Amino acid sequence: MTDLQGKIALVAGATRGAGRAIAIELALAGVTVYATGRSTRQSRSSMDRPESIEDTADMIIGAGGTAIPIRVDHTIPEEVAALVERIKTENDGQLDILVNDIWGGDPFTEWGVPFWQNNLERGLTLKKNAIDSHIITSWHVAPLMVKRRGGLILEVTDGITTDYRGSFFYDLVKASVIRLALAQSHELKAYNIAALALTPGFLRSEAMLDHFGVTESTWREGIAQDPNFAVSETPHFIGRAVVALASDLNIMAKSGKAVATWNLAKEYGFTDVDGSQPDWGTHAREKLGIDMG
Repeated sequence: MTDLQGKIALVAGATRGAGRAIAIELALAGVTVYATGRSTRQSRSSMDRPESIEDTADMIIGAGGTAIPIRVDHTIPEEVAALVERIKTENDGQLDILVNDIWGGDPFTEWGVPFWQNNLERGLTLKKNAIDSHIITSWHVAPLMVKRRGGLILEVTDGITTDYRGSFFYDLVKASVIRLALAQSHELKAYNIAALALTPGFLRSEAMLDHFGVTESTWREGIAQDPNFAVSETPHFIGRAVVALASDLNIMAKSGKAVATWNLAKEYGFTDVDGSQPDWGTHAREKLGIDMG
């Protein structure tokens, strides 16, 4: 494992959930984090959530880390280009870690409806938010890493198998993100740049806590509504997975793979904030008959 002090990271989609916790955990490991997203204290995104990139930065700074919050719509190439140029200028071309966590799909995902009855405009917007944004960001970031001949790109997804995820556009997006990691790994291998897809398990995000009408301190009350919630994990679990991957001196051996928090916790030995190691993969296989990998 290597020390991450002095590394520079861009966490695209650091407003809430996995992205926020990834940004926090990287910063706690000594990484300077550019935290981007569309939601600010002055303006909410289409997700219409109260969290903001400024809040994320305040959490990091309050914990002694370094964060630079920048409002960016990652579906707009010009905004991403300006962001990357700023990072390049401020850090003499250094950018070591890119986490593509842009999602923005909750308002556009339709469940229990065959694809030909989905709202096409909403489905294509979901694709734009959660696939195009990743492509645009990697396209602009990769040249910085190529020039320095090193780096790590992580594509955050849902699941690491080819099993159908229950909704046409949702499945298309999450499966495509895994393929993005594989494709990038092939193109970037010669430059010592690793690219992986990474999934959390049952994520106890702010939105999920709201869905169950609980808080992080009372989350177990939600188990009565859904017994599977007992195996949920905080967003910091995937944040610690990212730190472990970024610290791995042999990360190129994993490049191109799709990996999961529950497996990585066993391999690297990290835990969730309460000291546990939630194993969503085993639970899904044994209790739900679903192969999560």
